[in-house]
Amino acid sequence: MPTPHIEANKEDIAKVVLMPGDPLRAKMIAEKYLKNYKVVNKVRNILAYTGEYKGKRVTVFSSGMGNPSIGIYSYELYKFYDVDKIIRIGSCGAYSDKIGLYSLILVDKSYSNSAYDDILNGENVPFANSSNELNQKILEVAKKDDFDILYGNIYCTDVFYNEIENPNMLYNKYKCLGVEMESFALFLNAKKMGKDASCILTVSDNVITHQETTSEERQNSFTKMVELALDTAIEVE
Repeated sequence: MPTPHIEANKEDIAKVVLMPGDPLRAKMIAEKYLKNYKVVNKVRNILAYTGEYKGKRVTVFSSGMGNPSIGIYSYELYKFYDVDKIIRIGSCGAYSDKIGLYSLILVDKSYSNSAYDDILNGENVPFANSSNELNQKILEVAKKDDFDILYGNIYCTDVFYNEIENPNMLYNKYKCLGVEMESFALFLNAKKMGKDASCILTVSDNVITHQETTSEERQNSFTKMVELALDTAIEVE
């Protein structure tokens, strides 16, 4: 049954969902990688597609930006559509000059000062954990596909234009390799629902060196991350 934010029927959504932030990245993934795909959501232009990748059914569902947005869609997918696993595929800013553009990062823990957990669970935890089992499968597939990938913590912020947070402190104290805006809510929702969530990120800019990719490159060129997530999706139940 459709929700206020998702018009798909329950059978339209696969058990494993890839979740980019950008709706146009979801569209690109469906057109480039999926066979026999169909659009399963267009509400608020949050585009979602279900199709076949190497013979297995996969859904690609955009999340929008920020913890509140991915919080809505991941919660509804887990609770009302019986999704078992969500792999976020997004971009991040690196917190070290040793991490180059297009580097892949698999998130272990997401650190945040967001109030999301306080409101969701009445708690106020600084870290949210990803799925160790799903992460190990991603690392196995990365090795098999010969993709270099970093494995570590990420900082998840609610404020994009933030001039008071200290990247060096976050890197040194909390071992955060970079910054993004969605993993914290995703991991907390997965924990609440007893489901699995992982997050693979491509470095789109470097906070220290100020190198950056273009919006078009972020939409269309992060293919290694996409292929890693898709190859993982077909190997998990």
